[in-house]
Amino acid sequence: MANQCQMSKTTAADRLCVGDQLSNLPKIAEALSSGQIGYQATAVICHLSEQVGEKREYIDENDWIGFAQRFSIKDLRYLTYEARVLWDVEGFEGKVEQDYELRSLDISQTSGGIYRLDAWLDPAGGAAFKTAIDSLSQPLGAHDRRTAKQRRADALVEAMHHAMGAGTLPRRNGVRPHISISTTIEGLKGELGAAASKLESGMPISSKTVQRLACDGALHRILKAGSVVVDVGRATRSVSPSQWRALKARHSSCAGPGCDRPVNMTSPHHLEFWAHGGRSDLPNLLPLCYYHHRLVHEGRWQVIRAGEGVKFIPPERVIPRRVRGPGRRWAA
Repeated sequence: MANQCQMSKTTAADRLCVGDQLSNLPKIAEALSSGQIGYQATAVICHLSEQVGEKREYIDENDWIGFAQRFSIKDLRYLTYEARVLWDVEGFEGKVEQDYELRSLDISQTSGGIYRLDAWLDPAGGAAFKTAIDSLSQPLGAHDRRTAKQRRADALVEAMHHAMGAGTLPRRNGVRPHISISTTIEGLKGELGAAASKLESGMPISSKTVQRLACDGALHRILKAGSVVVDVGRATRSVSPSQWRALKARHSSCAGPGCDRPVNMTSPHHLEFWAHGGRSDLPNLLPLCYYHHRLVHEGRWQVIRAGEGVKFIPPERVIPRRVRGPGRRWAA
């Protein structure tokens, strides 16, 4: 029916259910025909009738007509859930388990390197996910002009970075989950003509991103002779644990303007970039959340010392000029 009538499968299922169940609900059918209730509300009630089967005798049609007139479709649907728990708890619990088996998460990478997520979560799992994302996706200061969708995307990435940095995730091959990047000294500095820095998958990434991750990364020195590795140095952190503890003692939250992220959700940033020779000492360190740390590196914001504090300076906004084609005039 969906293919023949060129409609979605959900819409087709609604039509079939309504057509099948209206004969069992004469008062609902009359209310729909007379315009007392809408089609969507009728479909919700018909789905309830289909799901409870022989127990549809519990449906008081006059009450449900009143519900359909007073409540939104979302609230009406919630009422059907409550009714199923009261009338058919085993059937409701069985449906919950069927829905749980539909859970899935697909992670794919486009040809341009961008990742796309497509997920189905059960009600409890989805609620937990949404609650966590909502807690991290509020605007961070008056200058935060990200859309709601962009804030949610950043919140997901920030949560993953925090989980990896907390050290509570299971280890793989004896080490904590981490992002591996291969670069050169020239690539780390962002010098012109330097070979591109690469993720473990081989995907090239911006030198500005490498510099941001190097602020609080574990660094390995690898020497090569041609393509042969001849020496691998021990991993050392750009900011030591004692320096990080001292930084936390001096700050209670992210140093970004108007940001209330707690300091445990930040990473140390070098005022004079570490990749450019900045020292990892307290006067040169500042705690920044994921969003503000990225603004400074990839977003070209500047952080300068101003008296006893620091000042964040946004980049100049470039206003594109309107170009008039040959032989054309601007509209009046």
